[in-house]
Amino acid sequence: MESIGTWWMWAVFAAIVVTMLLVDLFAFGGGKQHRVSLKEAAGWSLAWVTVAMLFAAGLWWYLDGSAGRAFANEKTLAFVTGYLVEKSLAVDNVFVWMMIFSFFAVPLELQRRVLLYGIVGAIVLRTIMIFAGSWLISEFHWILYIFGAFLVVTGIKMAWFSEHDPDLEKNPLIRWIRQHYPITEKLEGERFFVMRDGVRMMTPLFLALVLVEISDVIFAVDSIPAIFAITTDPFIVLTSNLFAILGLRAMYFLLADMGDRFELLKYGLAAILVFIGTKMLIVDWIKIPVLVSLSVVATLLACSVFASLWYSARRAKLQA
Repeated sequence: MESIGTWWMWAVFAAIVVTMLLVDLFAFGGGKQHRVSLKEAAGWSLAWVTVAMLFAAGLWWYLDGSAGRAFANEKTLAFVTGYLVEKSLAVDNVFVWMMIFSFFAVPLELQRRVLLYGIVGAIVLRTIMIFAGSWLISEFHWILYIFGAFLVVTGIKMAWFSEHDPDLEKNPLIRWIRQHYPITEKLEGERFFVMRDGVRMMTPLFLALVLVEISDVIFAVDSIPAIFAITTDPFIVLTSNLFAILGLRAMYFLLADMGDRFELLKYGLAAILVFIGTKMLIVDWIKIPVLVSLSVVATLLACSVFASLWYSARRAKLQA
């Protein structure tokens, strides 16, 4: 697998990830029950985006000095585009988390621990899947066509079924757990398991964690092929992907009270998947520049956000 990543670049990135996780755990209050305010979530969201852009700047500075300006521009632009794609697709994951917590009636102050475990699990899962995907693409180029077709179909399904929410009560894994393990009727703070009359019982918070981890797997299957349409360099793919994931918990709390204002966002995300999938399908005949991809993704995302805000404002006005 060809990559710009040297051993020390991987080491620096690993140190940044560990440091950010520790900051998220202690500074962002991941270790204690706490209700995150909108102001706090906005501040931390800005902080995570800033760290990602500083990394991009550092990457450009190093590559500019070692490989030339054109190469530095190409790789840094690929990182920024991949980061934006992953950040965009992660929004849909956020809405699924909202639905999961609503289903189990988990208040905001009890959601932090679940999301922290969910993000750590996503980091491990995506690291494994990205290296596996990079190896597959390097060995079997035609895998790109499968990824592309999968993204196009996924985008169409996302738009077609945008109004249909999954019935969590019918989730086979949750039903199996309910049948084989005693579960408390109500939440027990941030605890996943409690002892009752000598019996170890699971709390609904753990069921919420199970579904959060399942959603991470599902969205990784969608988002990882998408970033391979931007670049196949495992260093760029992994760094842009994980930087987007690290700020996901803060973004969740930022959007937690505004989910109903972005009803049309799924159509924009669906269009992004179809565009990226099409790009992968035609890669051997038509090469779409990274700058064009960045522009298209940013435009689709911005249009769907503004359309959602306009639609929600118009609906509120009609209902008033």
